Amino acid sequence: MEAKFFRFLKIVGVGFKARAESEGRLLYLKLGYSHEVELTVPPAVRVFCFKPNIVCCTGIDKQRVHQFAAAVRSCKPPEVYKGKGIMYIDEVIKKKQGKKSK
Repeated sequence: MEAKFFRFLKIVGVGFKARAESEGRLLYLKLGYSHEVELTVPPAVRVFCFKPNIVCCTGIDKQRVHQFAAAVRSCKPPEVYKGKGIMYIDEVIKKKQGKKSK
C-alpha cells in the first residue's frame, strides 16, 4: 500500500498512552478512563505509534485518513484550561484563564 496522506496526533496528559496492534489494525488508547478505549482501524488506513504519545494515521484515501484521525481525536478532545487531550500536531490550543480568587 502506497501511503500518500498522513495525519499526526499528539496525546497530552499524565498517563495518557496509545499503542497499535495487529499490523496497525487496532488502536488502544489509555485516556484516564476506567477502561482502555479500543478503536478498529478502517481497511484503507494504517496506524503507527512512534512514541506512546504520538500516533500517525496514514493511507491512500485522504478522506478516510482524516475521518479516522477525527474519530481518534473525539475520544478525548483538547481541553482549553489545562491543554490535555488528543490534538493534531499542527493544532494550536488557546488556553483560557482560570477563575480568579480574591
